[in-house]
Parts: sequence; C-alpha cells; structure tokens
Amino acid sequence: MKQMRASTFKAQCLKVMNDIQATGEPVIVTKRGKPVVKVVPIKPENDDIFGFMAGKAKIIGDIESPVVPLKDWKIFKTKKIKK
Repeated sequence: MKQMRASTFKAQCLKVMNDIQATGEPVIVTKRGKPVVKVVPIKPENDDIFGFMAGKAKIIGDIESPVVPLKDWKIFKTKKIKK
C-alpha cells in the first residue's frame, strides 16, 4: 500500500485522487511518520432503476386475494331499479 506525507498529499491532492480512482490502490497519508488517514476509492453505485430493491423485501402471506372479503364490496351490491 502506498504511503505519502501530508504535505505531499496536500500539494498533489487532485492527482492522487485521480490515481486512486484509476488504479483502485488506497493511499495512506502520514503526519510526522505516523498514519493519519487512508484514502480509498469508492465503488460506483448502480443507477439502474430495475432491480435496485432486489432482496430488500419479503412477501408474507397471500398477495393476490383481497384484504376485504368480496361480499363486503359496495360495487358488488346491486341496487334495485324502480320502473
């Protein structure tokens, strides 16, 4: 793993970040010879809308049958039409 002094990192920050993104190799930044931070690349997020919720929900029970019984639905109750 690559190490560099904080002063060098400060002077070349954008170049170092581009190198880390391109190679995927993390860099440890030191102050007075002691490690202070570790700069690592971020994995790109999947921006695809399809399947982004895969595995995040669990179906329990019957999802096809209505919650309210059909006999209680107002639309199925017939009205008497006066002639």
